[in-house]
Amino acid sequence: MPIIKSAKKRVRVAKKNAIRNNKTKRTVKGAIKTLTSSFSSKKSVSQKDIAKAQSAIDTAVKKGVISKNKAARKKSQLAKQAKASGYKVKAAAKKAPAKTTTKKSAPKTSAKKATK
Repeated sequence: MPIIKSAKKRVRVAKKNAIRNNKTKRTVKGAIKTLTSSFSSKKSVSQKDIAKAQSAIDTAVKKGVISKNKAARKKSQLAKQAKASGYKVKAAAKKAPAKTTTKKSAPKTSAKKATK
């Protein structure tokens, strides 16, 4: 057991972070497991299910629980399984660039004070 005050705090913080990290890992594993089981059992798979799994993976990366490369690998594996099961995976839709309209503003007229 630590004696120094800062070391005691580090123990508390580490415990709190470990709980958060484990919850995030469980969420990722659960989403992936649900998706892979639906692929193997030939159930209907919706775009929402795939998006949910990918979102869980992205959240884990954002929180620093898993690395970017591992996340990319998992997402690739899920897409590969989806394709093998006959589900058509849509590529990420590219957004069309917003049209920029250049409005010509009316020339500003300065209000001159009439001095008499």
